[in-house]
Amino acid sequence: MAATRLPGTPRLLRALNDRAALELLLARGPLTRAQLGELTGLSKVTASQLVERLEERGLVRRVGEQAGGRGPNAQLYAVTPGSAHVIGVDVGPERVVAACADITGAIIGQVEQSTRDTDDPVGVVHRAVVQAATEAGAEMSSVRRVVLGTPGLVDPGTGEISFAWDLPRWHRGLLDDLRRDLSTPVVFGNDVNLAAVAESSIGAAVGVTDFVLIWIGRGVGLASVIDGRLHQGSTGAAGEIGYLPVAGAEVPRNSGKRATKGAMRGAFQSVAGGEAVKAIGKKYGFRGTEAADVAHAAVAAGEAGEPFLDELANQLALGVAATCVVLDPPLVVLAGEVSQAGGASLAERVEREVAAITLVSPKVVITEVASEPVLHGALHTALDAVRDEVFGSTTA
Repeated sequence: MAATRLPGTPRLLRALNDRAALELLLARGPLTRAQLGELTGLSKVTASQLVERLEERGLVRRVGEQAGGRGPNAQLYAVTPGSAHVIGVDVGPERVVAACADITGAIIGQVEQSTRDTDDPVGVVHRAVVQAATEAGAEMSSVRRVVLGTPGLVDPGTGEISFAWDLPRWHRGLLDDLRRDLSTPVVFGNDVNLAAVAESSIGAAVGVTDFVLIWIGRGVGLASVIDGRLHQGSTGAAGEIGYLPVAGAEVPRNSGKRATKGAMRGAFQSVAGGEAVKAIGKKYGFRGTEAADVAHAAVAAGEAGEPFLDELANQLALGVAATCVVLDPPLVVLAGEVSQAGGASLAERVEREVAAITLVSPKVVITEVASEPVLHGALHTALDAVRDEVFGSTTA
């Protein structure tokens, strides 16, 4: 009986200690062996053995010295940045942005390309990924994972894109094509879900285990984080809030995956999406090429822009309220170009309106991820997976 329990225990403890030390080095920067021992609770001997083991694996390196009292200076150690790389990609109907990060999370290469004049999704992604790696000075062989953020549905079971209006040539089978082409693991992620990952990692939802992110731009979308985990639904359609029926708006029928593009505009999309924002702006004398331009103009107008913000907030509150009476989250993050343009003035109005029309009163804030949230979410998703692989499992 004992023979079935004991083998592997020292290995497990070493894996746990190694992972703890690497996480400390990532979070706190260079540390000495003594500091690692103190922070992990390990003895000096065990801490020294740990550092030697990580050096042999190429996961840490000496980066300097720390002057002390008597005796030689203590060596400082840090995670080896080039021990692995990841690439995040944000793919939209008009552009693709790819960024390469090292294992520490530092972005060391980024490229942007147009997607308007191509019907070859594999070629688009291939060029963006390879150029990002080249810009970073990283060999493709060191890229351990590529995560692509896309609009539309990602099937949680297969990982395939199952539905994307804005990317008609992205189809089932594309995932395998990309994996073969790049010879590295490739993962798809819904763009709004990845924006929520970024928000929980570096934005307004850091340390918050339950929140929703509502994206307002050309389109509308929702990501729900429940108990620290993204909720995607059985088919990946959780968060397609544009199809939410709302009072006073036409509810289109036959708007599923096989519908014509003209039938795709759901009820909430029709009252809160980009075209609706521009229509509200026109009523109050604010115009712009993009919906965000209209919101910028209204905010810049001061008091004259308040009626626009009031009406937009009331429209947005319909979707926020419907979500919050089901999930009752403590925090709602408004993201996307229109939300950022509306700023705190818009968030405060949405918060008041939701509290006025429901029994819940979540805090409503504007995103704190200033730029490229989908890209940052893709990189964080890739890094979480690759660090588990490179640093070693703590459960095996």
